[in-house]
Amino acid sequence: MTASTATQAARSHWLVDCVKQGNVAGSRTLEIASNVSVEDAWQQAATGCRMSELELAYVVASYFRLQVANLDSAEPQAQKLVPETTVTEHNVLPLRQTDRELYVATSDPTNMEVEQALSFASGRTTVFEITPPQALQDALKQKFSPNHALEDLLNNLDSEVTDSVHIAEELAPEAIAETEAEATPIIKLANLILSDAVKQNASDIHIGASRQGGCIKFRVDGVLRQYMQIPMAAVNRVISRIKVLGKLDIADRVRPQDGKARIEVHGRMYDIRISTVPTRDSEKAVLRILNTEQAPRLGDLGMPREEYDRFKQQLGYSDGIILVTGPTGSGKTTTLYAALRKLASGESNIVTVEDPIEYELPEVTQIQVDRKRGLTFASALRAVLRQDPDVILVGEIRDLETAEIAVQASMSGHLVLATLHTNDAVGSIGRLVDLGLDRAALGETLRGSVAQRLVRNVCRECAENISGPLNEQESRLADTYGVTPIVRTVGCDECGGSGFRGRAPVLEVMTSSPALQEVIARGASHPEIMRAAVAGGMRPMRQVAMEFVREGKTSLQEIERVLGDVVDDQVPDAPAKPRVLLVDDDPVVRKMAKGILIKQDFDVTEVGDGITALECIESESDFSLMVLDVDMPRMSGPEVLTRLRSSVTTVGLPVIVLTGSSDPALETTLMDKGADDYIRKPIDAPRFISRVKATLRRAA
Repeated sequence: MTASTATQAARSHWLVDCVKQGNVAGSRTLEIASNVSVEDAWQQAATGCRMSELELAYVVASYFRLQVANLDSAEPQAQKLVPETTVTEHNVLPLRQTDRELYVATSDPTNMEVEQALSFASGRTTVFEITPPQALQDALKQKFSPNHALEDLLNNLDSEVTDSVHIAEELAPEAIAETEAEATPIIKLANLILSDAVKQNASDIHIGASRQGGCIKFRVDGVLRQYMQIPMAAVNRVISRIKVLGKLDIADRVRPQDGKARIEVHGRMYDIRISTVPTRDSEKAVLRILNTEQAPRLGDLGMPREEYDRFKQQLGYSDGIILVTGPTGSGKTTTLYAALRKLASGESNIVTVEDPIEYELPEVTQIQVDRKRGLTFASALRAVLRQDPDVILVGEIRDLETAEIAVQASMSGHLVLATLHTNDAVGSIGRLVDLGLDRAALGETLRGSVAQRLVRNVCRECAENISGPLNEQESRLADTYGVTPIVRTVGCDECGGSGFRGRAPVLEVMTSSPALQEVIARGASHPEIMRAAVAGGMRPMRQVAMEFVREGKTSLQEIERVLGDVVDDQVPDAPAKPRVLLVDDDPVVRKMAKGILIKQDFDVTEVGDGITALECIESESDFSLMVLDVDMPRMSGPEVLTRLRSSVTTVGLPVIVLTGSSDPALETTLMDKGADDYIRKPIDAPRFISRVKATLRRAA
C-alpha cells in the first residue's frame, strides 16, 4: 500500500470499513470521506453497494457485533431514563432497560461521547443497537414530538377542567370563541393553569424557570404559592401560547413585551394582563388576572368601622383631593372602585383615567392611558376637564404635570380621587411636595389621605382557638407587640394548607382639619404632621392591625409579615440542599438509604408508609425527589404513584421505586404508572446514588 493510499484509507468513513469487511458487492470502489455526516454516509454506502439501508444496518451490526434495533418495540419506560434534549441532540432512541443496562438505537456506534452521556443520564451501562438514520429520525419524530411531554403530563388530568376556558374577543365580550374540537396538549395545559388560578382566587400567575426546571406559581392572598413543576420544554411552549393569547411576537424572546387578553372561565369574564421578560435560561411570563365583573362595594371590603366612617365622610365632599396610598398590590385601586360605586348614583358625571382599567363600572366613563398614542395621565386629565365631570379618578399621580392638573381640578369644584406610592398616609404630603406642588395649595385642597395594607384572614375552617400556652414564636411576638393572640393557623384543603383565606384592609385614615392644613402649609416635618393627624382622630396602621389580632381575624405572624421587616418569613424559592422523601416500611432499609443520601449532601425526610408520605407531600411541597418502596402497609407504592400522578401539584415530582422483585412485568407496570426509575434491593450504594443523581438531572 502506497503512502497516498494509506492516507486515503485513514480518512475514509467508518462505514467503508464495515462494508469492505463484510465483502459487500461494490465495497472495493466505495469512497466516503470521514467528515461526511452520518445520514449522507449511510445513503452513499447503500447506493454504492446497491442495497437498502436496512440491509446495510445488518452489515454494520455484524461488524460491531451488535444487534439490529427493533424500533417498534421501544418501551416508554426506557425513554423516561434519558432527557428528551439528550435524545434529540444525539439522535438516539432508548429501547428497553434492565437494572444494569440501557439499550439504545443509534446509527453511529463509534460515538463514544454519546455513550458516556447516556450512561451519565440513566445511571446504567449503555448498549447500542443499530438502525438506519432515516428510520431513527421517523421514530424520534413520532415519540418525541414537541407536545409529547405535555401529553404525558395531562394524561391523568380531568379534561373537563382543561376545556373550561374560552378565549373571548378583546373588544367584544359577548363574542366567545368556539371551543377547539380537538384541543392540543399545550392549549389544554394553558387552560388548566388559567382555570385553576381562577378557582384559587389567584391575582397573578408566574411562569418561568427554577432550579428544578419549569416552575408555575400563583399569587393567592398576596403570597406566592408553588402550583406546578413541568419540563422546561413545556414552559417555553406555555409561554408561547400565552403570548399568542396576548397578541405578542412569539419569535421575539430577547425583549420585554406587554399584552392583554380576555377569557371566559366557567361563564365569567376575566381580563388578563400579560408581561414577558427575557431571562438567563428562557423567558418569564407574569399574568395579572382581573375580574371585570366584580367591582366590590365599600361595605364589602371588611374595613374597620372607625376607618370606614372616616373614609365615607371624606367621600361626602364635592371638591378637593382624596389620596389612597400604599405599595403595589395593597388594594388601592379596589378601594377607589368601591368608593366610585358609592358615588355613582346616576346624578354625577364620573370619569376615570386608568392604566389599566381593572373593573368595568356602569354609568362611569373610563379612559385607558395609551402612551404609544400620546394619551398620558396628564393629557387625558386635560380632556376630562372639558367633559363637565363631577368626580375624577386618576389611576396614579406619577409626575408634577399630572399632580398640578389634579390640584387645579380639585380647586375648580371637582372631587379628585387618586393613588400614590407611599408608606403611610402622612407620607403622601411629602411625596407631592417632592414632585413640586405648593404646600399651601396642597393643604387647601387635600380632603384626606388613606394608607392601606392587606392582611390575610385566618381560615375559619381550620383555625384553632389558643387555650394553652403560646409557642415560642407566638410568645416572642406577643412580647414585642403587647397583644396576646387568640387563634392559631393550622391549614386545610379549603385554604390550600396556608392557614389563611381571604384578605382584609388595614387602614389609617387622615382627615383634613384646620390644624392639619396649618402644619402642612408651614412645612412641618413628617413627625409633626403625624402628631397633628393623630390628634385629629387618625389611628396609626399598626394600632388598627393589633385590633384585628385581638378579634381573632388574623395572626401576629401575618401582621409582622405585612407591616414589619421579618427575615424569618422570607422563604427561598428552592432549598439549599435537594430534599428527598424516603418512603419504606423497613427501618433497616430506610437507615441504609438515608445514610447514603446524607453523605451525598441530601436533606432526607423518612416515613414508614404511603398514607403518611402523601400527607407529608401535602404539607411540604418543596421535595425534589421521592424514593418509594413497593410493598407497604396502609397504602402500597403503586397506589401512592397513582395518587401522585393524578394530582396537578405532584404530577411532576420525580419518583424512584425500590423493589425486591426481579419480575420484569412489575417493573413495566411501575414505569407505566409514572415511576421515573426503579432500583432493586438490596441497595448497592454506588448504583443507588448514581440513579438518584441521574433522575434529578433528568428532572432539571
